[in-house]
Formats: sequence, structure tokens, C-alpha cells
Amino acid sequence: MMNEPLLLHSIVERAGRFFGDQRVIGYTDEGAVEMTYATLVTRVRRLASALVRAGVQTGDRVATFAWNTLEHLELHLAVPSIGAVLTPLNVRLHTDALSYVIDHAEATIVVAEQSLADRLPSLPPHVRLVLIGGQADASETLDYERLLSEGDPDFSFPRIPEESACTLCYTGGTTGLPKGVAYTHRSTVLHTLLQSLPDYYAFAEADVTVPFVPIFHANAWGIPYASLMAGARLVLPGPLTAPEDMVRVLAEQRATFSAGVPTIWHDVGRLPQLPDLSSLRMVVVGGAPLSERFLTRFDELGIPVVQGFGMTEANPLVSIGSVPARSRASGADRMRIRLSQGRPVPFVDVRTDSVSGELQMRGPTVTARYHRVPVGSDDKFTGDGWMRTGDVADISEDGVVRIIDRTKDMIKSGGEWISSVELADVIETHPSIAEAVVVAVEDDRWGERPAAFVVLRHGETLTAASLREHVAGRVAKWWVPDVIQFITAIPRTSLGKLDKKAVRALAEQRAHRPQEKGEGL
Repeated sequence: MMNEPLLLHSIVERAGRFFGDQRVIGYTDEGAVEMTYATLVTRVRRLASALVRAGVQTGDRVATFAWNTLEHLELHLAVPSIGAVLTPLNVRLHTDALSYVIDHAEATIVVAEQSLADRLPSLPPHVRLVLIGGQADASETLDYERLLSEGDPDFSFPRIPEESACTLCYTGGTTGLPKGVAYTHRSTVLHTLLQSLPDYYAFAEADVTVPFVPIFHANAWGIPYASLMAGARLVLPGPLTAPEDMVRVLAEQRATFSAGVPTIWHDVGRLPQLPDLSSLRMVVVGGAPLSERFLTRFDELGIPVVQGFGMTEANPLVSIGSVPARSRASGADRMRIRLSQGRPVPFVDVRTDSVSGELQMRGPTVTARYHRVPVGSDDKFTGDGWMRTGDVADISEDGVVRIIDRTKDMIKSGGEWISSVELADVIETHPSIAEAVVVAVEDDRWGERPAAFVVLRHGETLTAASLREHVAGRVAKWWVPDVIQFITAIPRTSLGKLDKKAVRALAEQRAHRPQEKGEGL
């Protein structure tokens, strides 16, 4: 029996053969553009052929700098299908970080949207620039559509080893320089199959999927690939992430599935009025732990939110906090399951360290090392091959994972542990509070104490004393934060996650300046 390699271009070919009349829709600032899967696949073949003619070879890195657009999807399909490695660049990164990633990835080409080109750093002489939209105005700059038009519509994708890298994704870099994670064709195809299982995303041909998570963030969590494999209608929202635009797109397309980080969905939950979103069967929200109030709010709106858990290092889905069909849980028990990270996808093993409680994982979709870092030289991985996640967790007897905190975010006060995540959740139960984050501050007596940074709802007022009284009735006395600081917004990373490094810097600044009246001490 011949063993056929698991390659990404098999998903491309399947989409064109079985679902040629299905549509993929891309939004721009001017409106929506659509094409059939058959047209998409023809364009992908042209692009793949054109890249080969332009000198792109197996293993070359092709960086992209774009939103969730039709052209960006074409690149995500064409580049890996010729054996090259697509390296999506985060459009929100500072130019210094972008320069680092381009250099570290050893990219030979950067393909960028014309509207984003001014955010790019100066490129080295050996790196060619391809522009999407607009007009290339320099001899060394290529025009995307012209390049694509010169390709062969009948181009045959080459057979390559399934362990070849197809995508090189970089982590957010909130605790240092970004790290590269190479996804192989094998791990990507397996991830596509696993996330599509019935108890996870359950993609089907009848679905209309709208990933608001950027495609430069772990391939939009793999949703575009799974949509094509299932034959679902894929809707790419481009740069549209304002809450009014999000609900308009979801309603216009009668979306059944969507996904994104908590920040953007928080804003949706605050809209005074929503259009008809009854077509939605699942909205996956991941990137940070969800609170009970968040889930309750979306229950009230009739939007079926589930908590997603994943990491760039895991391609990225690990699990979702959905309630199993056979579960008899109700009320608080049911909510407890929804607040968990759920059961991992098949073939991904998890365990916790017996001393620290840190969650560790391994599996065919979990990386064994970072790009250009030798195996065994990074303490992110254990000696027996498990990846350290940096999360403190517990695992129930039936395999449900519950994240308690990040290892670096646990607060050790007087020899006892305080979970910054659980304390922030309790603070957010106050009706006047929109959002809260908790970090540790040094204390001469206790070692560390919790400091809370709090954003009030519009038009609300609250004193630190009132908030402490609210918290004291819900947690142990020694959990009540000594420092409560009211701020206008919580710092965010380039991926929309809470930036605790920036919050700690705020706490440090606050600790070294005189106390001011009304700060909530």
C-alpha cells in the first residue's frame, strides 16, 4: 500500500473538485468581493506557478503583511503548496520587531497590502517586495495581480515530504523577542481534521465561517483550512473588527461560526442593539480566560460562546470548554465546565508538573522546538519531550483541563498562593466594573500582594473601599487587594490579549511615586 503524504495542497484540490461552486467572500473598506472555490483554486495554481518562476524554491520563506483578505488566503494556500514556507507578519508589531522576524525567518520575499506598506521597516536589499493593490512604483517591487496573471492555471503541485514546514508562525513576543514555530504539512493537516471533529468545531458544508481572529495569528486558528476541507462558505472580514462592522458582517452572511479574542467580543457585548444573529451555532473566544460574567452576558444575547484554549506552539487548538453531550451538569456545575479549557483534542496528551502544577503537553500538532533553536537547548521543553505551557492548571479525573493562572502570574503572599485570574474574575462581578486585571507587587512583610487595575463602565463611579467590601464577601480575606488603581483602559498586546508585562510596569511606576489623593489606595 502506497503511503500518500499529508500535504496542504490536498485540501486545496479537494475544495476545487468537490465544492467548486461554493463561495469565499472577502470584505474590504469598499465592500465585499466574492469568488467561487473553483476560481480560488485556479488563482492559487497561477500564484504557485508564478512564485516558482520568480525563483522561490523549496524551503524559502515568503513573508506576508496583510489582513484577512482573499489575496492573503491565496498566499496561505499557494506558498506551502510549492514547498516554500509562509511566514505571516503581525501588522500590529513595531517596526523593530518586524525587522527582527523578517531577519530571523530569513525571508526572501515580503508580500504586503499597499495600504499597510508604510508600516513595514526598510527591507534588506536581498528581500523582494510584492504589493497587493495599488501600483508598484519601483523597479525592484512586484505587483501581485501582474505576478499572478503570468502563472499557469493548470500548474501541478509538487509532491514533497509531509514533514516539510508549511508555515512559520511567530509568537506575540510579550516576554521578549518573538519566537518562530514551524508547522509541518503533516501537523497542519492533522490539526485541520482534529478541529473539525463533532465535539470541537464540527465544520460542515452547510456552515458559513467568519474568522475575526487575524490570519497572521496561527493561520486564523486554522479555520480557513478547515472551512475549505469541509466545503463551508468562508467569509474573510479584512480589516473590519469594530463591533458594529462585526455584527453587520455576521448578520449579512447568516454566519454559523465565528471566532476571535475576548477584546473584540467584549465590545460586541456592549452594543446597545444587535441585528438578527440567530444563525450562529458557535462562537469560539480564545486568547485569555473568560469570566462567568462574560459568558452570562452572551447567554443573555443568545450568542452561543464557548471558550477556546490553544497556543501558537500547538498549531494552535488544544481544547474548547464545551459541555459534553452526555453531561448531566446544570446550573453552577454547567458553568464551571464552560469556564474550563475542556478536554484536549485526540492525540494531544496533557499532564501537570507534580511540584509547580504547570500544564505540559505533547502530540503530533505540538512543536518540539522553536525555529533556529537546537533541540534540548530551550528550557521550554522537558527532558522527556513535553512542552511547558507556562500555565498552572488542574486536570480532573475525566480529563478536563482548568487553567488556574500563568506560572509567572501566581501571587505568593505570606507563603500562600493567590490566583490573579480568579481574583480578577471576582472583581469583575461588580456591576460598575467593565474589566479588571490583577498582578503582584512586592511587599516587605508578605513578599507579594495583589494589585488590581480596574476599568469602570461608562458613567459609573466607585471607591476602592466599596470594591474591597464587594470582594471581601467572595474570597478569603487575605486575597483582598491592597492596591486598587482605576484606569481608563487595560493595556493590550498586538494580538489583543491582556498585556500583563505592561500592567506590571504600571504597578512599578505607581510604587515609585508619591501617593495621590483619590487613587483608590
